Formats: sequence, structure tokens, C-alpha cells
Amino acid sequence: MHTATHLKQRDRALDLLKWLALLSMVLDHLRYVGYSADWLYVPGRLAFPWFCLAMAINLARKPAVATSRQWRYLGWLLMFSAVSEIPYRMFIPSPDTLNVMPTLALGLLVVLGWQDRTLQARLVAAGAVVLAALFARQLMFGFFGVMLPLAMLLVIRRPWYFALLPGVVCLAANQWQVLYYSVRQGNEVAMAAIATCLIAPWLGLFLLRHASDVKPPPMRRWAYALYPVHFLVLLALRQALA
Repeated sequence: MHTATHLKQRDRALDLLKWLALLSMVLDHLRYVGYSADWLYVPGRLAFPWFCLAMAINLARKPAVATSRQWRYLGWLLMFSAVSEIPYRMFIPSPDTLNVMPTLALGLLVVLGWQDRTLQARLVAAGAVVLAALFARQLMFGFFGVMLPLAMLLVIRRPWYFALLPGVVCLAANQWQVLYYSVRQGNEVAMAAIATCLIAPWLGLFLLRHASDVKPPPMRRWAYALYPVHFLVLLALRQALA
């Protein structure tokens, strides 16, 4: 199976992946609306790896150098990192990390440094890795979350079983120690979450390779605003249900 067609023109399967990642994220955050729904943690494990895979696909279109388009990509991530932080903290009770956008921004820098062999790009990527290591506790999904877009990029054109590599990175990014402890206690949600982390990259690649006939609405730059807005909508829902 190949992904060449996904690197040439607008890819409807990629749009589908982004919409499903957004849905998974909303389902995950519904756990904080007020009802006991711990099982939503399981589909929520799909969101971050699928956003990382979408990033890797977009960057693989022009792998040679860091183009102005890719730096604009970074600019959008940084802008919405700032815009999203207040809604994120309003909705998530006592958050112990920043919102997910800074993790994606650092991951983007790592991928750009891998693709662009110039000294400047490599130094910027190295700086991103150092920041990820130093501030892993403050970053959502930590150090391994920053490395996940690169892990995704490395397996895009490879056979499906190579997706186990980003699957392991995805699991490491999702507090595997806590999940493993819960599994030892017989927690079925934790068992399902571990399995979901491991197969999420493969499942995303499967969708990209076999869902080309699906035609969801294109997800363009306006979709960045959905991240902070969904926090505000869920916050209003929680207050309405209180």
C-alpha cells in the first residue's frame, strides 16, 4: 500500500482523518462536562496521533526545505497556542500542562529540521528537542508527544507494520506508567486505551489509504479556531447542565 496520491493534491481522506481526530478530541473532553464517562478516554487516544499524522502528511508534500508555507503553519500553531490557553484553563479543571498546540509547534520544528539539512534548521530542531526534554512536564503529551510527528513522517511510505514504531511513541506520550499500573489493577478502560495508542497510527494510515472515496467538507485554516471554540462550547454545556 502506498500514499503517493496523498502527497500531490487535496486529499479527501486526509480531511476525513482531521474531522475524525476533531471528533475524538471532543469525545475525550466530554468527560469533563459533568457526567461519569471514563470510557470516552479510549476514543480520545486517537485524536493526538491523528493530528500528528495529518501534520506529517502535509509536511511530506514539500520535504526538501522549510518553505514559507510551512513557517506560516508554525505561525498559526503559535498564535492559537496563545489564543487557546485561556479557554483551555477555563474548561479543564486544574490543568497541569499547557494546551496541545505548543506540543504540535515543537513537533513541527523537529520535522522541519529533519527534512531541511541546513545548519539553521537543524539547530532550530535541536533546540525544540531540548525544550521538549526540559519542559516535558509542562507540555501536553510530553517529550514523546513532540517526537510523534517525526515518527509518523518516517512510516508514511512504509509497509503497514512499521506503524508500530509511532504506536509505541504514542503510548509513551500517554502516561504509559499510569496506564500500566491501572492495567495491573484490572482496569478495562486502561487496557483499551493502551491498545488504542498502539494501533492509532496504523488505523490512521489505513484510513488514508482506503477512504479516498469519502468526501467530507475540506478542513482549512479556519479549523484552527475550532480548538479554543470547542472548549467554550463544552464549558457552556457544563454550566447549563449544572
